[in-house]
Amino acid sequence: MTDSSASPSAVAPSAEGVAPLTAVVTGASSGIGRATAARLVADGWRVLAVARREDRLAGLAAESGCEVLGVDVTSDESVERLVARAEELFEGSLNAVVHVAGGALGVEPAARADLDKWQRMYDINVLGAVRVTRALLPALRESGRGDLLFVTSVAGQEAYPGGSGYNAAKAGEHMLAAALRLELNGERIRVIEIAPGMVRTEEFSLVRLGDQAAADAVYDGVENPLTAEDCADVISYALNAPHHLNLDLVTVRPLAQAAAHRVARHQGV
Repeated sequence: MTDSSASPSAVAPSAEGVAPLTAVVTGASSGIGRATAARLVADGWRVLAVARREDRLAGLAAESGCEVLGVDVTSDESVERLVARAEELFEGSLNAVVHVAGGALGVEPAARADLDKWQRMYDINVLGAVRVTRALLPALRESGRGDLLFVTSVAGQEAYPGGSGYNAAKAGEHMLAAALRLELNGERIRVIEIAPGMVRTEEFSLVRLGDQAAADAVYDGVENPLTAEDCADVISYALNAPHHLNLDLVTVRPLAQAAAHRVARHQGV
């Protein structure tokens, strides 16, 4: 496991003497998770960024000044190490858990479903989020200003051909957030869901399709698909908004996308 010292500006109290807000960001080795961790540090938060790939986390730590830890959200033992590190860094109190770890595998129709892929998607997107939530909820309660933020997908709201496995996993995560919002009602913990549409990152479609040419074709002719930084902007707004204000569900798409399966494409774009 790899740790990195947070930058002095991220750790030091503000001019008013108020300690910085604190966050754990999962899936931080690339894409939306990486962009979110960097953005929150820039906002003045103290961040523990976690993911499986420790080499990539080291680069993020050097660039942003966040703390990092190698964590597999599908492993109880690994999440226990996350809890211990968060408690050490944040003294038992935590303001936000940002669930970004997830992803899609394959585009086979349900009739030809690869159940290993379905199981892996459910393990990461749903059970991983449950495992981390359950483990860090006491620290969120202790802070008196807690946030659980789930980065889901429009795939959890709209089915599309070839998406059944990912649709099912993200719908499960969407319902997890909705149930938690009811279960935690009356506590000082917001439950926020950000559901992006088409986001062009370096790995999402490549991991899903297993081929760079096929991954590139997903975005062919699409004017300005979302970026990881676009999503980090929305996440930053949701977390930094006054705590009495809760963004239950924000669906964010590029202008070119009207639905999960309907995207305007133009020649020469």
